[in-house]
Amino acid sequence: MRKIAIVSEHASPLAQAGGVDSGGQNVYVAQIARRLAAMGMQIDVFTRLDNPYLPSEMEWGQNVRIVHVPAGPARSLPKEALLPYMDDFSVYMNRYFGAGDAYDLIHANFFMSAMAALPVARRAGIPLAVTFHALGRVRRRHQAEADLFPDARFDIEDDIVRHADRIIAECPQDKKDLIDLYQADPQRIGMIPCGFDEQEMWPMDRATARAGLGWEPGAFYLLQLGRMVPRKGVDNVIRALAHLRKRRTVDARLCIVGGNTRDPLDATTPELARLRAIAQEEGVQDHVEFAGRRARHQLRQYYCAADAFVTTPWYEPFGITPVEAMACARPVVGSDTGGIRYTVVDGETGFLVPPREPVLLADKLEILARDGALATRMGAAGLRRAKKLFTWDRVGLELAREFDELTGQKGISWPIRELSEGQGLPA
Repeated sequence: MRKIAIVSEHASPLAQAGGVDSGGQNVYVAQIARRLAAMGMQIDVFTRLDNPYLPSEMEWGQNVRIVHVPAGPARSLPKEALLPYMDDFSVYMNRYFGAGDAYDLIHANFFMSAMAALPVARRAGIPLAVTFHALGRVRRRHQAEADLFPDARFDIEDDIVRHADRIIAECPQDKKDLIDLYQADPQRIGMIPCGFDEQEMWPMDRATARAGLGWEPGAFYLLQLGRMVPRKGVDNVIRALAHLRKRRTVDARLCIVGGNTRDPLDATTPELARLRAIAQEEGVQDHVEFAGRRARHQLRQYYCAADAFVTTPWYEPFGITPVEAMACARPVVGSDTGGIRYTVVDGETGFLVPPREPVLLADKLEILARDGALATRMGAAGLRRAKKLFTWDRVGLELAREFDELTGQKGISWPIRELSEGQGLPA
């Protein structure tokens, strides 16, 4: 049985997405672990111990084990504070590798995971594949002084790019940035997107979904779903809502799902206080619902209840939520940046708009509000595109082929076993 070590230092598959440091990478790691295991591989996920009550090891479904690495205090910390503990993470991994069965390959997620994994892979004589999920130079360009990672990140990433056996880019822009900003060898880059789970996301009747949430039947609802951090551009969506309402042509409402806790408390999610103030300033506080964090099994109802999904981050390495919205047959209006530029086909599955341009965003949303038939066609086109290109089964299969090539076992025909009920992701 092929044995793969997946390293994800700050993003545990156990975490519920939606918090400041819990988002797409958590979902990605959880899903690829499940998919690779369903093909018959043994998967160990190495993630930092951030809770003293968690076991050192735990079985997480068939062929998947989670290893909690003691590196730094056993409590939740911002990912920007974890860099000093990566040597401890690496030492623990190296000792763990020496005490058990040999691994065939390491797949590191994020630059700190790759930093910890690189010396371990070299000592073990096995390939290292890396998915960055975000690049430091791109982040600094967009976040400037709000980027709390030290400049040392750039040299670390340069070293990883030079020495990793394979880099997995998540979209064409990611690949271009690796080549242009890091001088990565194009021959050592594979491009594999993120995906959606067909057992989690599929269309349902809008009226039924809306009734279950207590939404107004005839209003035009926008949905924003994801982490509550400034770079996600939720303030831009609130301002666009205000422009829509000032035109008095659309009874527009906005639901914002996300936060560090189920209850949308400013004390636990400081970004919410800023967003509430903007809604008050724009005069739309009565038309914005802050729903707080929701479990994975609840998200489909929100996607399907909305008329349009909106996501306008300053930058986005990939962005799983637009794909999930497409899988629920909803048109997506998103930033013309990064992975969203790849997943959303402008004018076909939704619209692309510049970040931080609320008037232009409002213009596109008004088109969808006025032309329900167009919105329906775009939703159907998005569903077709999502099912063709962005399922986690497809992502897992493409990763398996990359790993086969790295380990010299090309040509294997991987069976994809259906995940049985109860083997999917926990709620």
